[in-house]
Parts: sequence; structure tokens; C-alpha cells
Amino acid sequence: MKKLEGKIAAITGAGRGIGRAISLRLAREGAGVALMDLGDLSETAELCHAAGAQVMTLKLDVTHKAAVQEAVAKISNTLGGIDIWVNNAGIFDNTSTLTLSEEIWDRVSDVNYKAMFLCAQAAAPHMIKRGWGRFINLSSMAGKVAFAEEIAYCSSKAAVLGLTRALAVEFGPAGITSNAICPGPIETDMLRSTYQALADENGVTLEQWYAEILKTIPVARYGKPEDVAALVAFLASPEAGFINGQSISIDGGMVFS
Repeated sequence: MKKLEGKIAAITGAGRGIGRAISLRLAREGAGVALMDLGDLSETAELCHAAGAQVMTLKLDVTHKAAVQEAVAKISNTLGGIDIWVNNAGIFDNTSTLTLSEEIWDRVSDVNYKAMFLCAQAAAPHMIKRGWGRFINLSSMAGKVAFAEEIAYCSSKAAVLGLTRALAVEFGPAGITSNAICPGPIETDMLRSTYQALADENGVTLEQWYAEILKTIPVARYGKPEDVAALVAFLASPEAGFINGQSISIDGGMVFS
């Protein structure tokens, strides 16, 4: 049984990695999907079409209010509404506090945090009309713990948790739940490039860096995008209707909170 039959899901950062896996999983669960990204969406769209889903694609810079509002209107008009909004778009930065520029701080904050507010503000009225909705925001384990030279990233991901709780309280009475997901190390191109840079800085090989991080993961493996997608699918389902305002870790047991 497809748990999301008849629902419309919108996913930012859907072009690759975790966003692609989320989009495909929601499509397989029966949802129509609106895919948004600044990059190429063709492969994600093809996979979702093959899963039998109704699909639309939108090139979107989530930091621009007018563009977000226009995208939300197009999704609603084309697919018939919005039931689920997955705020997945995000960027990483590992600049030290003493060298971090205001421009980088603003960019990380705009993409990782402010954009979620803009999207929620635009999408919420459509959910209120339907009396049902789901906001699912991608934070990070870095939103719960801190890492050296990641002040902009950690701060933005922690802010996502506060935003999620505020949405949960404000829109819960309208039948709309809001939850955050906090992934640990997930095997994506972005993780690989991040680890390569960190390995280079520390004078070790990429394989050595992966091996050292693996020692800190209690389940003794890295996460996969499909692991995150499965959690998103559950939170988006009617079965998760009493889960609201939570920040759920999906990190193999690295963070206990």
C-alpha cells in the first residue's frame, strides 16, 4: 500500500544525494513530487517518472523570497496543492571563526536557515486550506554538537531546530506537523568532497580519514541517502501525525539527544 497516495510533496535540493533519494522514495510512496534545485534535475525526474509519479521540476534559488513564492504558486496550480514540504537544500562551510567573512556567514545562514523560513511562510497557507500538512527540515548532527572551524554551519543547523519547533507550535492546531532530521555522515558526493578537504588539511589520505570517522560510528557503517529518505517518508505519512516539533538523529548512534 502506498502511504502517500494523492499527496503532493515538494523537495528542495532534489538534484542529487539525499534530496534525490527523498524525492524517489516519496514518489514510490505514491506522492506527486515537485523537484527544486539550482542544478540539473533531469536524472531525479526520470527516476520519479519511472516510479509512476506525477513530476514537475523547478529551477529555484531558495534564498530569494519572490522566487520561492512564485515556485509555491506554480506547484499548487500545476499539481493541485501542497501537502508535504521537505527543506533539504543546504551548503557546508568549515572556515574558522577568526577568518570567516561576513559574506560567507550570510550565505550559509541564508541557504541553510533563512530559506526554510521563506519556504514555510509561502507553503503554509496551502496546507492550512487542506487542513493537513508536513514540514520536514534537514538539519544535521552539527545542529546538536559542535565542531571546530564550522561555526557558520553549526549555527545555521542549530537554528533549524528552533525554527522547526516554532512551526510545530504555530501550525500544529491546523493539522500541520513540523519535524527536523539530523543526519550524521551520509555517503554523498558532498561528504566525499568535504572529507577530501579535511584529509588534505590533516595530511592523511581520504581512505584514512574515512576509516578514522568510521571508528566513531557505533553501527560501524556510514549512512546512505536511502536511510534518510525512509525517515522522511515515515514523517510525511499519516502514521506520524502525533510526532511534532522533534529533532530526530539519524547518525548510527553518534549523538544521544
